[in-house]
Amino acid sequence: MHRHGYKGRKFGRETDQRLALTRGLMCSLIKYQSITTTLARAKEIRRSTEKLITMAKKGGLANRRLIIARLNDLEAATLLVDVIAPQIKRDSGYLRIEHAGYRRGDNSEMGTISFVDEISFEEPEEKPAKAKKEAK
Repeated sequence: MHRHGYKGRKFGRETDQRLALTRGLMCSLIKYQSITTTLARAKEIRRSTEKLITMAKKGGLANRRLIIARLNDLEAATLLVDVIAPQIKRDSGYLRIEHAGYRRGDNSEMGTISFVDEISFEEPEEKPAKAKKEAK
């Protein structure tokens, strides 16, 4: 049997479980900048996360709502759009996967996925608001 037209990895899970797994991994990656997981999972979430980062860089309300829908986590979506996306200077290739050895229990190949650019989560200092003129 040929494998033409079969996109993505199945991870031995049903569709809803697989979607929940990838959403959770993407949210963790956005919140913590780097996660260690199996190499197959890291390669799979890189595809989805890079598309989300591209949407976040474009900006706009429609893209923000699409990101919230795909991540299903308002905190992670806000962090991606407002903090991470403005700091990324490159056009593509936002994530890096590094091999991290083998898992002890089942000898599964592990990988660490992280952002290529340095991301600072410190909030920029807000400019003081101009004092309103007092009414006479």
